[in-house]
Amino acid sequence: MANPKRRHTRSRRDMRRASNWRLEIPALTHCPQCHAAKRTHHICPSCGFYDGQLLRPVKEKKKGKESPEAEG
Repeated sequence: MANPKRRHTRSRRDMRRASNWRLEIPALTHCPQCHAAKRTHHICPSCGFYDGQLLRPVKEKKKGKESPEAEG
């Protein structure tokens, strides 16, 4: 089995190990229905459309009780 002839520095070792932990931002596109940002090949989280078809109806947010300050 092969062995290294020279010792690598700590910096070189750590750079090699750190290269596998880099995070990438997922690619985003715009939904053709509502023009919100969404991930490619995923259902749009804001409208529920994918490839021009409604696959998941989005629930409307419920309105909570109004604050007492707004009533008065």
